Amino acid sequence: MQELYKKALLALVLLVVADALLAGFFVYRSFPTQTLLPAHRDGARWRSETYSDVATGGASAVRLHGASRERLRFDFKLKDAAQYPFVSALLFMDDGKGGQAHEDWSQFHAISFVAKCAPATSMVFELATFDEIVSRPGKLDTYRPPGTYFSCNEQGMPVTLDLARLVVPEWWLLSMKQDLAHQGYRLDRVARILFGTSSATPHNVDTYIEISELTLHGRDYRYMAAMLAIVLGGWGAFGVWFFVAHSRALTASVDSKMKKDLPLLAYRQLTLEPYKDMEKTSVLRYIATNYTDPRLDLETVAAGTGANRHKINEVLKSELGMTFTAYVNKLRLTEASRLLAEKSSAAVSEIAYSVGYANVPYFNRLFKEEYGCTPKSFRSLAAQPGQQALPAQVPPRESLA
Repeated sequence: MQELYKKALLALVLLVVADALLAGFFVYRSFPTQTLLPAHRDGARWRSETYSDVATGGASAVRLHGASRERLRFDFKLKDAAQYPFVSALLFMDDGKGGQAHEDWSQFHAISFVAKCAPATSMVFELATFDEIVSRPGKLDTYRPPGTYFSCNEQGMPVTLDLARLVVPEWWLLSMKQDLAHQGYRLDRVARILFGTSSATPHNVDTYIEISELTLHGRDYRYMAAMLAIVLGGWGAFGVWFFVAHSRALTASVDSKMKKDLPLLAYRQLTLEPYKDMEKTSVLRYIATNYTDPRLDLETVAAGTGANRHKINEVLKSELGMTFTAYVNKLRLTEASRLLAEKSSAAVSEIAYSVGYANVPYFNRLFKEEYGCTPKSFRSLAAQPGQQALPAQVPPRESLA
């Protein structure tokens, strides 16, 4: 059994270490991130441009510093020449051949960046997402433009936006003859990102805004589910292996114990021929014929054999290497194990009483200490198919008298 416990402990340690490594890997994969600047993947990349009210007769100025590195910066000045002055910087997904590409952001739930501007103001963040009903490929004005506002200052403000809580503007819904309550949008075909001015942006003031650390953040629960399945499977397999191995080891241990105890103690030890010393013979005969008496003790043996307590202990120590109590318990438990294996209909309490134990819980405790399992488990193990035959039965106590 000790060898089994050593193997089980080693397997348990390896299982815990493997689970920890798997947990780290799957947790990492469950929260994917994607940096958007700079982007060069599969021949596609983000292309930056500016757009302003000049297209509608305004006079606002904007100059883009580019997004070739890891920042998008543009300087601008809003002028009141137009009714609604505005400027914006846009990031388009280019397929590398001058065509419009789309990004699948369905696995991402948030976008984060650092926004720096002077003077401090509020700006607009907006996407262009393909709508299967109204959008026409390449015509970005037909794409749904969900967006929201964010703040910036000269020190740089970290911003995190929930991609599931953007709002489609009313003007676009009206222009596309869509229901104003139809705020839904999909992120599986994102074509553009826009950073632009808002109604709070100051007019006739030289302003700049810089966007950096533009990153998408996702949650992919499939990896967590896979981790849970693998961990539960691993522990389940360990449990099954340990149960089977423990049952086999316990069966082998009980079988070995029975082979050792039954012939050695219940038979050979009680055979009287080897003992020429009549006093020794008397002591062993008396214990062999009376060990099932719950009242049996040293005083009883001394009174029944005429030997003193010292002589009785000397006989048991020299011949058997046991104390009186240990030997009596050995005889009782050995006989109990035989009865448990042979009398399947007898109750455990009945067997305990028959071998000299008036206290059944005490018998159960001693039996488990001796055989490593409870009497009921012992009986089940002894009855298993393939269990080797038990040694010959103990001869009736009367024959030893």
